Amino acid sequence: MRTLYVVTHPEATHHVEGLVGGWHDSHLTPGGIGAAKSIGQALRAAVPDGAEVDLFASDLQRTAQTAEAIGERFGLAPVFDARLREMSFGEAEGKPKAEWDRLFVPPSAVGDRMAHIDVPGGESRTTVAKRIYAALDEILDRECEHQIIVTHGFALTFVVAAWIKMPIDSLGHVVFKVPSGSITTLFEDDVYHGRLVLRPGDTRHLERATTA
Repeated sequence: MRTLYVVTHPEATHHVEGLVGGWHDSHLTPGGIGAAKSIGQALRAAVPDGAEVDLFASDLQRTAQTAEAIGERFGLAPVFDARLREMSFGEAEGKPKAEWDRLFVPPSAVGDRMAHIDVPGGESRTTVAKRIYAALDEILDRECEHQIIVTHGFALTFVVAAWIKMPIDSLGHVVFKVPSGSITTLFEDDVYHGRLVLRPGDTRHLERATTA
């Protein structure tokens, strides 16, 4: 059996400042830090005591801070991997959303959407998919029943797609939309080896933190 918990980082400074994220190296806000602690608490409650756990994260500050808060709950140091980063948005990164609007070239509804680049200097979906698929392959090569991956909102689409073994060239219209600070639980059983998407975008831990 294997359970994979895919975490999207909570509120970061680029969210509240109205800036384009991507590879812009923003960090968590005070609210985001509190949410990261709640994520760590929820994961600690979900994973059986004594179970072996792997912890991987994108190397950008906002995901690194989230992973470190989770790692404190497990006594683990995160393994950082740049392949788990968000899509690069090239010339728009770290700039106001108005600059994104000026630079953005929308993809066609038909044709090769995977090769399309949204803004100059950015990544195509094929490039993002290939690096995330390669990272997940290495993670899943490890013999560990509970693994945690901390990544970004759009990058999560490719983690889930890789998990269910979707061919990269079929991803042109695929988006798995989840909230910031959410936990998506993926599970593989040891009989049929089916790969389940059990709880996409779960934010109950954030709601409990708000009402506590």
